[in-house]
Amino acid sequence: MAAMREREGVEPARRRWEETTLRETLERQPERPWRFTTLSDLPVERLYGPEDVAQVDFHRDIGYPGEYPFTRGIHATMYRGRLWTMRQFAGFGTAEDTNRRFHYLLQQGQTGLSVAFDMPTLMGYDSDHPRAVGEVGREGVAVDTLADMELLFQGIPLDEVSTSMTINAPAAVLYAMYVALADQRGIPRSRLRGTIQNDCLKEFIAQKEWIVPPRPSMKLVVDTFEFCVRETPQWNPISISGYHIREAGATAVQELAFTLADGIAYVQAGIERGLDVDAFAPRLSFFFDIHNDFFEEIAKLRAARRMWARIMRQRFGARNPRSWMLRTHAQTAGVSLTAQQPLNNIARVALQALAAVLGGVQSLHTNSMDETYALPTEEAVTVALRTQQILAYESGVANTVDPLGGSYFVEALTNRIEEEAWRYIRRIDELGGMLAAVEAGFPQREIADAAYHYQQQLERKEKIVVGVNEFVSGEPQPIPILRIPPEVERRQVERLKRVRAERDPERVRACLEELRRVAEAGGNTMYPILEAVKAYATLGEICDVFRAVWGEYREPAVL
Repeated sequence: MAAMREREGVEPARRRWEETTLRETLERQPERPWRFTTLSDLPVERLYGPEDVAQVDFHRDIGYPGEYPFTRGIHATMYRGRLWTMRQFAGFGTAEDTNRRFHYLLQQGQTGLSVAFDMPTLMGYDSDHPRAVGEVGREGVAVDTLADMELLFQGIPLDEVSTSMTINAPAAVLYAMYVALADQRGIPRSRLRGTIQNDCLKEFIAQKEWIVPPRPSMKLVVDTFEFCVRETPQWNPISISGYHIREAGATAVQELAFTLADGIAYVQAGIERGLDVDAFAPRLSFFFDIHNDFFEEIAKLRAARRMWARIMRQRFGARNPRSWMLRTHAQTAGVSLTAQQPLNNIARVALQALAAVLGGVQSLHTNSMDETYALPTEEAVTVALRTQQILAYESGVANTVDPLGGSYFVEALTNRIEEEAWRYIRRIDELGGMLAAVEAGFPQREIADAAYHYQQQLERKEKIVVGVNEFVSGEPQPIPILRIPPEVERRQVERLKRVRAERDPERVRACLEELRRVAEAGGNTMYPILEAVKAYATLGEICDVFRAVWGEYREPAVL
């Protein structure tokens, strides 16, 4: 009743304010000649009040943390009970180089590991492949065989640390190597905790790192779902990733809509395989980009949780509340970092990290100030980690749950983003689902149009990027840069040759033949992949089986 009385008195009070206080203020000082919109170009009103959330039902749309629809967070106490996982993305050079960085970060207080792989690994090629020349260890760590995985996690207890691996097209192979390493150490598979990204759809939409066409790629993803249900119940077999969609130029709405549509496609594929939705849905995880528009990013995360809860309960009939929860990692926006005035990136990352925390993420990576130039130096990555620790321990933002819940602006923006995202999802459904939409080039075109529109706004100075199109200084700011010496590639190729020379070639051949047989028969490939990596078959050899059975993918032109 109090809320109804509040709304009843708002309209005349709003008119009075506009006709007196506001009018007098605008006569003295007009507003800036600016079109006020979010970064994604959603209009932002001058003021928000009860009338802007009149259609919001507290119990239906907002509710309490830890309860459906999880708008306010998936845990009842959120960071009062447990802080988010501080998971700095790391990987460069050889396995030994990255292992040293892992140990350094853990000593500095990082609470989870996140592995970045180099381009040849991401594309399923060995380090001595002609296409790998000049790329080995450059943008991540090179992993060719189980021998590299052994060195990568040397001295790190796999049953005590949570590990995320940013790998997609060959995700099943890297995951198998991790499982094989645990088997080698006598660690029960049931104690492994972590995530493989394993999101093939966003590769075809945005990141463009693939091996085989979309449909067999989906099959490999579901193979890992099935294996995880049986063998590694604490492992997340996928991180459904909006991050790369946003980095490709998507708006916040597009990132949200396309990510959830990808999630719908994966759940449908798992059900079609014969899996019980409640057997695998609780282990699905998500990964979102956190860009510069502070309130838009918070609203996006709140809308994501609410939408996913409704999708899982209403569309798929999931009964387990854990199946309704959208658990998400987040990373500050790499695309927002600037080579100009790179120290400004520290401020950008701090604001983005604050938005991620206020938005309720479960784990977070903060980018380093130097990442527009190269992989981060030790000093830069330490500053990025300290940013999270200052938020956690000094800012007070972890002291209460969803502190922006009930804000007229935040709730109205959450509703607006959700409404726009549902429009996209309905359009994708009309096209036959996300797999068909990707094959038709629909999300690719939408993202390209959005990126072009934003670039036009920058050039017209309708949007400002400090140090790039405004507040420009002529003198560059030199900062230290991590350089990967050519020696890294030589050392990696030499180790690969030693492994090939020392392994049992007949065992490798038999394992690859069995993998080919299972793939051609439509069986679950995870088990023969696991045997192949234990025989020290290389990543490239295993991926060559995929290429032979299903063909290589060539992207059609999207106009």
